[in-house]
Amino acid sequence: MTETVCVAVPRKGRPLEAVLDRFAASADAAQVADDITSTLRHEKSITKGTTHPDHDVYDRLADYSDLSDPFAPEYTLLRDDREGMPRRVVFDSVTIEVDGTPVHLVGREEPFRALRTHEFALGFDSADLVLEEVVQLREDGVGSLADINARIDPMDTDVRVVSGLGDTVYHTLMAKPEVLPPGADLDREFVAEYDGPLCISPRYERLVEAVLGTRPLENISFAYPEESVEEESAIADVGLGVYLTMTGSTARDYGLVLGEHLFPSETVLMENVAETTAAVEHVAQAITGPELETELVV
Repeated sequence: MTETVCVAVPRKGRPLEAVLDRFAASADAAQVADDITSTLRHEKSITKGTTHPDHDVYDRLADYSDLSDPFAPEYTLLRDDREGMPRRVVFDSVTIEVDGTPVHLVGREEPFRALRTHEFALGFDSADLVLEEVVQLREDGVGSLADINARIDPMDTDVRVVSGLGDTVYHTLMAKPEVLPPGADLDREFVAEYDGPLCISPRYERLVEAVLGTRPLENISFAYPEESVEEESAIADVGLGVYLTMTGSTARDYGLVLGEHLFPSETVLMENVAETTAAVEHVAQAITGPELETELVV
């Protein structure tokens, strides 16, 4: 019997949708991927209060999970961190076939950490978490996914990044125009010469240190947005900052200039090399494919 490969995946949100899109393209799983995405988007709208269901969350959960079908998706309940901490239906698991190998996608709150503790050989999570937790801080910064593995201490973890999924938003430099000297570019070189506050989200402090490098930050102090204040608004008050952008429209609304895309915030496939088997490698290759531009060499 062919070995089933278990893969840790996020329980909800954009990263899970990126994973499902990849499996839909790599296996005959387009319908189940679409069903999961549609279900979770519906549940998100209920949690946000924009949709008002006829049935309570337990009835909906029973409707979604068909335990009589081994290939049907399963869901579970999670306490959402919104006001009142409502129960939210999130993804639990599903089994699909990838190039002849059964693959069990298992929802985890922190897939990256599940790989670090050797619960899984393969998993998907944000590249941000790798920078926040295991990438070594050096004088020079990290500029791309391809730089990550060289910055991981093999004594610290057996996890390596295999590829990105392309669901990219960027950690981007932003500034008020008056902060920039005439003709200056808003890039890493500007930050290296800058002396003053840099506004960032508190959770991204170590990530920003890894991306920019410790040397350019020697004369910089971090400033943080107050609770309930939009990051772009806080950056406009400080003058210079780093935040995630997709279109940059909100930043422009606050009069900010968009500068260099410092690092892609992207869902990545990761592998625990100590747990790798022939079946795991087979699935990893089937998921990525030789034509994938963001594929990395482990």
